Amino acid sequence: MGLGVRRFFAEGSWSDLRSRLISAVVLGLFVALLVFAGGWGFRLLCCATGFIVFDEWSRITRARRLRPHFTFGRRVFYLSLVLFAFGFALAALLVLCAGTLFLAFIDRNERKADWLLLGLCYAGAATFPAALLRGADTAGLLSIGFVVTVVWASDIFAYFAGRSIGGPKLMPRVSPKKTMSGALGGLAAAVALGSLFAYAATGSVEPRIVALAAILSVAGQAGDLYESWIKRRFGVKDSGRLIPGHGGLMDRIDALIVATTVAWGVGVAFAGFDQPAFGLFPV
Repeated sequence: MGLGVRRFFAEGSWSDLRSRLISAVVLGLFVALLVFAGGWGFRLLCCATGFIVFDEWSRITRARRLRPHFTFGRRVFYLSLVLFAFGFALAALLVLCAGTLFLAFIDRNERKADWLLLGLCYAGAATFPAALLRGADTAGLLSIGFVVTVVWASDIFAYFAGRSIGGPKLMPRVSPKKTMSGALGGLAAAVALGSLFAYAATGSVEPRIVALAAILSVAGQAGDLYESWIKRRFGVKDSGRLIPGHGGLMDRIDALIVATTVAWGVGVAFAGFDQPAFGLFPV
C-alpha cells in the first residue's frame, strides 16, 4: 500500500486530482444550491444540461454532419426542452419520443442516423429523469441527494482505490486506467455512504436502499465506461473543455446520467410517473 501511495504522488496524479477536486467543489456547490431549491430553477439547470450534452455528443459522434436529419432532430429536442422548462413534462417526453421514432422510421433502410438517435436518447436521459425525480418535495430532495452521494462516492473512491492499489484492468480496451480494485472500491464506498445518507435522512437503512445503492454504483460505472467507449470509438480524448480537469460536461456527469435514469425508473415502477421520488424515499 505504501508503495502504491508513493507511486500515486510520484506519477503526477496529485496535480490531476487537485484540478479535479477544485472543479468538483465549485460545480458541486452550484448544483447543490439548485438541487436544494428544486422546482423551476433545477428544471432549468436540467434543460441547460441536456442542451450542452446534446451539443457535445453531436460533436464527438459527428452527428451534425448528417443533414437534414440532424436539423430535424435538434429542433425536436429543443422543442422538448422548451416544453419541459415550462412544466409540460409529459408533452416534452412525447415530442422527443415521437421525433426519435420518426427519424428511426425514415432512416430504417440506410441506418445513417444511428448516432443521432442515440444522442437524442442520451441527451434526454441527461435532462428529464433528474428533474422529474427531484420535483419540489422532500422526497425528491432526498432521492437526488442519495443518487449524487452514491455516484460521487463511487467515482471518487474508485479513483483512489484504482490509483493506490492497482491490479487487473477492468476493461482495458475501453478505459485503460480503470481497474477491478477501483470498481470494487467504488462499489463498497457507494453502498457505505449511500446507507449512511439514508440513515441520516430517515433514521433507518432498509435492505432495498442498500441494494439500490449497489445497483446505482454499477449503473454509474457502466455509464462512465460507455462514454469512454464512445470517445475511444471516435478518437476523442475529452467531450469538451467546459470543466477544468474534467473536460466537457459529459465527462463529469456520464455516471450521473445513467444512475439517475435508473433511479427514476425504479421510482416510477414503485410509485408512478407523477411522484417517482416516493418510490425511493416515501416520506
